[in-house]
Amino acid sequence: MGLALASFAALAVSARELLDTLTPVQFLWIRTALGLPLLIPVALVLAPGFHRTRRLPLHLLRNLFHYLGQVCWITAIGLLPLALVFALEFTTPVWAAMLAVAFLGERLNRRRIAALIMGLAGILVMTRPGLRELDQGTLIGLLAAVGFAVSLTSTKGLTRHDGVFTILFWMLTMQLAIGLVPALWAWSPLDWSDLPWLLVAAVTGISAHFGVAKAFQHADATLVLPMDFLRLPLIAVIGALFYGEGLDPWVLAGAALILTGNEYSLRAERRKGR
Repeated sequence: MGLALASFAALAVSARELLDTLTPVQFLWIRTALGLPLLIPVALVLAPGFHRTRRLPLHLLRNLFHYLGQVCWITAIGLLPLALVFALEFTTPVWAAMLAVAFLGERLNRRRIAALIMGLAGILVMTRPGLRELDQGTLIGLLAAVGFAVSLTSTKGLTRHDGVFTILFWMLTMQLAIGLVPALWAWSPLDWSDLPWLLVAAVTGISAHFGVAKAFQHADATLVLPMDFLRLPLIAVIGALFYGEGLDPWVLAGAALILTGNEYSLRAERRKGR
């Protein structure tokens, strides 16, 4: 999880550094194009036959929404303080829970309802509709969370049949094809000075997913997911130190509600499992 936390933060910084010269869809496509040849040699050694799957339609569904979520997330990074982007991303479990009830037939209990209510309350605290204008960047950030929620729900089904390298391989392959036309449409000239940040984005885009997946293999979700919440204070410190972004108390309060609800639900589910 330490690898994942560092990777998510470095990925966000690389996007912020490059959005002055590259469009979000161009940044995402180049990052994917650089990431695929980095992944394949490692996968050949650690997971031979990683490309085989019988779930291509589900992979396609996952990657369409994951691509949408990533484009919105990168766009939001160029419009909002980094801490707010990450706080909005933490609403993903709220949307994912709703989707799981609607499409996977999962049931709501008191613990899950409490987590959903706290999550929705956190969204209202951060966005404060009626007290402040709901700006474009915030809406795009919330749309990113919805895209990630569909992706997360699809991933839950995929992990029953495919390994992490299979999911990563088809993620990069499909999104390379999905993003080609948008990237060419919005292409802007590249500069050699962009290459180091693009390489950072390519490596961290893989290592973030790999770190989370391996963490789940070695520890319970009740340990892994609360550690993932440390992304918010980490990116808030980075935003304050390197970009002069203030720590908005409304964002911190809303995020605290969301994370508390998530933590409560996780621990309650763990006790129930025992």
